Amino acid sequence: MKVGCIGLGDIAQKAYLPVLTTQAGVELHLQTRTPATLSRVADQFHVPAAQRHTDLDALLAQDLDAAFVHAPTAAHPEIVTRLLEAGVATYVDKPLAYELADSERLVALAEERGVSLAVGFNRRHAPGYAQCAEHPRELILLQKNRVGLPEEPRSMILDDFIHVVDTLRFLVPGEIDDVTVRARVEGGLLHHLVLQLAGDGFTALGVMNRLSGSTEEILEVSGQDTKRQVVNLADVIDHKGQPTVRRRGDWVPVARQRGIEQVVLAFLDAVRAGKVLDARDALATHELCERIVGEVQRRTA
Repeated sequence: MKVGCIGLGDIAQKAYLPVLTTQAGVELHLQTRTPATLSRVADQFHVPAAQRHTDLDALLAQDLDAAFVHAPTAAHPEIVTRLLEAGVATYVDKPLAYELADSERLVALAEERGVSLAVGFNRRHAPGYAQCAEHPRELILLQKNRVGLPEEPRSMILDDFIHVVDTLRFLVPGEIDDVTVRARVEGGLLHHLVLQLAGDGFTALGVMNRLSGSTEEILEVSGQDTKRQVVNLADVIDHKGQPTVRRRGDWVPVARQRGIEQVVLAFLDAVRAGKVLDARDALATHELCERIVGEVQRRTA
């Protein structure tokens, strides 16, 4: 199986290449426009010279079976369009695009061509979060905070808060019939954001504070007088009377802890099996993010 990796930044190097380079039967091709980065990363992961490319045309000439897109978000629409038009099953880091119209066009193109399109919502596969889907979930709270990173609303919501949005959508136990957004914006920069999703018998809250003094991610799901807490996707604490703690094993790779290994393998297995993956559910997350962007802009106009 010939697999391309487009974009060789931190996320590719730290999370995806350690998984892709250990898969039997995968001939990995790397592509970036920066020759020095290409040489350094390819040398690090022992990728042969013939499988290194500095332009997309050269990569597409390899008759790829699949591709992973880790380029900057602004470049996603052009790159993903080229891949889908070439019939290449495509996995792309979230978001598909900054603008909803571009995301809708890409999903429609994938459906029209009958080509797999997957978006990298790895938290759905993270063991701690996936196990929460089996826990009572009358109240869900997810906090994803940062230190000193207020940002322009659209980029913050689509590049980062989208993980909170998608995780809540994944965990809510029913249809969402109420969406509420609260935000603080100063000088055009989004300081914090609160999303509330509600439906029959449940409420879900997503919080991001870009001036929190701490980089952390904490998920809590509770119901039927029990609570499960997941701290930084690693430690799972069950509360029913005396708390019990399950910590990530010392030898568990970060990529597995964060669900990246699992989502990569699920995508590759689907390609091998000839199964076409549908991005419609991922598009629903983008649609909700666009609604949040609109609410924030309306409140600060």
